[in-house]
Amino acid sequence: MSHKRIPKRKAAIAVGGVAALGAAAFLLPMANASQDNASGATTAAPKTLKATDASDLASQLQELLGQAFAGSYYDSGKQQLVVNVISGDNNIVVQAEKAGAVVRQVQNSNSELAAVAQTLKTKATIPGTAWAVDPKTNKVVVTADSTVTGTKWDTLESTVQSLGSNMATLKKSSGTFKTLVSGGDAIFSQVQDGTVRCSLGFNVTASDGTPAFLTAGHCGVAAKDWSDSETGQPIATVDQAQFPGNGDFSLVKYNDPTTQTTSDVNIGNGQTVAINQAVDATVGETVFRMGSTTGLHDGQVTGLDATVNFQSETDPNGVDTVTGLIQTNVCAEAGDSGGSLFTQDGGAVGMTSGGSGDCTAGGETFFQPVTTALQATGATLGDAGAGAGAGDAGATADPSATASDGTGAGDQAGGDQIGGTADPSATAGDQSGTGDQTGTGDQTGTGDETGTGDQSGTGTDNTSSSH
Repeated sequence: MSHKRIPKRKAAIAVGGVAALGAAAFLLPMANASQDNASGATTAAPKTLKATDASDLASQLQELLGQAFAGSYYDSGKQQLVVNVISGDNNIVVQAEKAGAVVRQVQNSNSELAAVAQTLKTKATIPGTAWAVDPKTNKVVVTADSTVTGTKWDTLESTVQSLGSNMATLKKSSGTFKTLVSGGDAIFSQVQDGTVRCSLGFNVTASDGTPAFLTAGHCGVAAKDWSDSETGQPIATVDQAQFPGNGDFSLVKYNDPTTQTTSDVNIGNGQTVAINQAVDATVGETVFRMGSTTGLHDGQVTGLDATVNFQSETDPNGVDTVTGLIQTNVCAEAGDSGGSLFTQDGGAVGMTSGGSGDCTAGGETFFQPVTTALQATGATLGDAGAGAGAGDAGATADPSATASDGTGAGDQAGGDQIGGTADPSATAGDQSGTGDQTGTGDQTGTGDETGTGDQSGTGTDNTSSSH
């Protein structure tokens, strides 16, 4: 994510060819404008949709169908929106089909599933647990991490069983749910316990017209002043921060009101993806995550309005509960907090909050929705400052071109965007680069990550201006 033009430094290019550009040969031709499969305008055949259009249609149908609407998801294989309805009224089905959706009649209404989530909140708010509605199964899926054992597991299991197998299911995660402090481009802050490292999510314009960016709320709570290098002077100050509670987001304003920013995500090797709008997530769609620790990875949205119970970083016996998150199977690691979650065609979806697992074994990762953060802070997505976005990036990337393992991704934090904009959808590549990514795992005090090391990839330092 480019944010500021200070003395230019060229982005380091990882040795061995193209590095992290995404996954799954999910190329741009698949992102064509919405089309109707049928030649006649009145046919009820499902429409072929890209994910962002499916999200828009889902919102329209939710309003149209009212209480009969019971969630929806995107069938990425068929490129169709599947809508759940609970009414046996054929007119409801006809309306949804005419709009272009595949209609599926289910048992559980949104209000019934919301009641399940409320019961879990009351009886099973246990550190290391999470739950979200899965529209594919029409149930609430409850996940417990590796720390939920003994009486905690017994309590959780009995609570889920009491809800009925038709309403909720329970699964175990091998990792540990944690906020991923330390992560698009790296940002740093010096605090009493050491260095806090997070990732810039998206550049925005604050409600007063000044340039700012969004990142994770737990980053904004951990530190007030942020720099684009580990030992550099602060360039931005936290204006608003929400964590825990109803979200995990921060609005951080650049200290220099003339700072020029660009609305894009830096995916490494001088390649960027232009961000053109904020979009709501849709279950089933493919999304891409960029973080300064692990680089670019992709996966699918698996749940919405998720509740996550993190172990408190300040109280050994406490729990930091965050609601309203997006659940995915995209991997992430310490240092990726606040990083960008986006779609192939430039939709800003979320910022990394936390999760379990890593980019070797996988796991669940949760994200703060961008749309909610923008509404809460009053900010707008996009460039700020005269001439914003001009001159740094030469071409736009397709993030789905290359599947990356994201390890040691060279200078992910660095450099003015040169050479062209990348296609995040290219081909499976190794993001191993040659960088030294040492010292990233020591979490002290509030779980902030110290000793972030050199992520330069080719010996270039991590202090460049393009975030």
